[in-house]
Amino acid sequence: MSLIKDIDAAFLQAMKAKNEIDLSVLRMLKSSLKNKAIELIKKELEDAEVVAVIKSEIKKRKDSVEAYTQGARQDLADREQAEMVVLEKFLPTQMSPDVLAAKVKEIVIGLPEAERSDFGKVMRAVMAELKGSADGAAVSVAVKAVLAG
Repeated sequence: MSLIKDIDAAFLQAMKAKNEIDLSVLRMLKSSLKNKAIELIKKELEDAEVVAVIKSEIKKRKDSVEAYTQGARQDLADREQAEMVVLEKFLPTQMSPDVLAAKVKEIVIGLPEAERSDFGKVMRAVMAELKGSADGAAVSVAVKAVLAG
C-alpha cells in the first residue's frame, strides 16, 4: 500500500473518530501533497517525494515549537508537538545510532580513496544510500565521527 493511501485511510479514520488534531494535520498534509504534485506536474507522488513533504512539514513544526517556547507560549508549542507526532507516524522507521554508525562506516569504506576525506562527498553518498531511513542531522554527526576517528 502506498504512503498516500495510508494517509487517506488515516484521514477517513480521523474523520469518523472526530479527532480534530489528526484531522486538521492530515487535511493540511493532503493539501501540501497536492500542491507538490502540481508543482512537479505529476498525477501522483512517489513515496520518496511524500516522505520529503512530510519531513518538510515536521521541520516547520520543530521551528514553530522552538519559537513558541522562546515566546512563552507553551500551549501553542504543545499543539505543534502533537501535530509532529501525527506526521511522524507516516515516516519510515529511523535507524538507531549504532546501526547508522555501522552503515556510515560501510559506505565510507566503499568510496574511492580520494573521496573518503571530503565531508560533502561522503554525506552525499550516505544520504543517497539511506534514502530517508535516517535524519540528516544524525547522519551528519555519524559521518563526522567516522571521518574524525
